Amino acid sequence: MPLGMIGWCDGYCRHSMSDESEPIRMSVGGPTPFVLPAEPDDLMAAIDRSRTDLPALRSVVLASPTSLFAWAALGDAEPEQVHRYAAYRIGYHRGLDALRGNGWRGTGDVRWSEPTNRGFLRSLLGLHLMSRAIGDLAEADRTIQFLHQLDRGGPPQAEIDAILSR
Repeated sequence: MPLGMIGWCDGYCRHSMSDESEPIRMSVGGPTPFVLPAEPDDLMAAIDRSRTDLPALRSVVLASPTSLFAWAALGDAEPEQVHRYAAYRIGYHRGLDALRGNGWRGTGDVRWSEPTNRGFLRSLLGLHLMSRAIGDLAEADRTIQFLHQLDRGGPPQAEIDAILSR
């Protein structure tokens, strides 16, 4: 058994001590904030063009079902609370998939200050607000807690106001 292994993990732990291993990086401020990759410019333009045309926006979502910004925009545009809730919920789950697929492991900030994170965060915020609106207070509590864990500054008031004004 290599030095440093503890007996309780016999056969279940993998332990590697090599000169090529990555150095441990520690930060007083915690993990480096996570930034999602940008969505294609042509997709963002299609979303912007269709914000006031619900059938066109739905077509954009159908053509790009992994787009976090498209789901957030659909949640913003749908007239019925339950449809808004559903769109935001899908955007939130697609966002978790995108975060994990890009290396996020459940720790580290995902901040509003990063423009590419806003599709996911907007869906999470919308899910929180629609959960509250339809009376799902347990979901509303979980989502607001998660929002504050991701960005301790919380969502910008302008984002909250924009969702509530629809």
